[in-house]
Amino acid sequence: MNSAVLKSLYAPFSKALADAEEGAVRAVMATLFAPDASIKMCHPFGALNGPDAFWQNCLSPLLSAMPDLERRDIIILAGTTPEGQDWIGVMGNYMGTFTAPFLGIPPTGHLAHMRFHEFYHVSDGQIVEMQAIWDVPELMMQANAWPMAPQLGAYLCTPAPMSGDGLHVSGDGKATMDQVIAMLTALCLYPANPDPKVMELEKFWHPRFNWYGPAGIGTGRGISGFRNWHQIPFLRGMPDRKLDAMGDLMSNWVAEGDYVCETGWPNMRLTLSDDGWMGIAPAGREVLLRSLDFWRMENGLIRENWVLVDLLDLYAQVGVDVLTRMNEFNKARNIGALTISNGMTL
Repeated sequence: MNSAVLKSLYAPFSKALADAEEGAVRAVMATLFAPDASIKMCHPFGALNGPDAFWQNCLSPLLSAMPDLERRDIIILAGTTPEGQDWIGVMGNYMGTFTAPFLGIPPTGHLAHMRFHEFYHVSDGQIVEMQAIWDVPELMMQANAWPMAPQLGAYLCTPAPMSGDGLHVSGDGKATMDQVIAMLTALCLYPANPDPKVMELEKFWHPRFNWYGPAGIGTGRGISGFRNWHQIPFLRGMPDRKLDAMGDLMSNWVAEGDYVCETGWPNMRLTLSDDGWMGIAPAGREVLLRSLDFWRMENGLIRENWVLVDLLDLYAQVGVDVLTRMNEFNKARNIGALTISNGMTL
């Protein structure tokens, strides 16, 4: 199925979620999703079966927390993977006035944002599988309720591509995919070769690139920002990382024009060791990472990279329940629903 057909299939879902009215969203989902679609959500939602379960466990609680919820798609890519599967990859932000708790996160009474990366496997005209990460820690930080180590990178509401074309991508993306895969291959030459120069970052990345990491890691600018705020701590804590191409893990890749995206559930195997990571002690335990990524090229170099990792699942794998820990911090806070005046009375 070509990109245009896949995007037209997805379009009613995007339109319904822009205003997030229950009736419209559920009606579209009932048609678009197979009744037994495999819904693979980030922690703490887990594996779900079918569109009703996705609504009841994920979208409905979010709508209850943000009654004026809207979803803003920023990048949409679609096409056939090298293995012959049809996938749609979407990146954007859920936004709304945060007036009631969500997963125990206290409401702020203000406009809030939560980035999402959602991927949909399409077969016979329906979504049969979904892999999705919602940046739940991003909401925790806005509520001043993040109970883990402070992030090193910058905190921001993740922007759209500076090229402004994320919703209208088209064209042959083979060169983009080849560049990104070559970059990832070079990254994995370290630490077997202990010289960081072996990763050849300047060969693949634009001098002013932005690396938009998940809340908990943060955003870095250029090679120095990427190295200092993400890569150095990451490699110190998990130097034996193995990507999907290096083992039995599986990723799904779709490329169009200057963009490429990847989803894997999981797609990286590592041992948490040495210096630890993000305040996690070096447990000496193997962990699996789910990383759902988008890249944009500019003049043959990677200019922007949007990355979401299921950090709450990583913590859970080493025995840390972030939501329970957050609740310990919130015992003295009122986390009930808020009523905000319309401002029309004195």
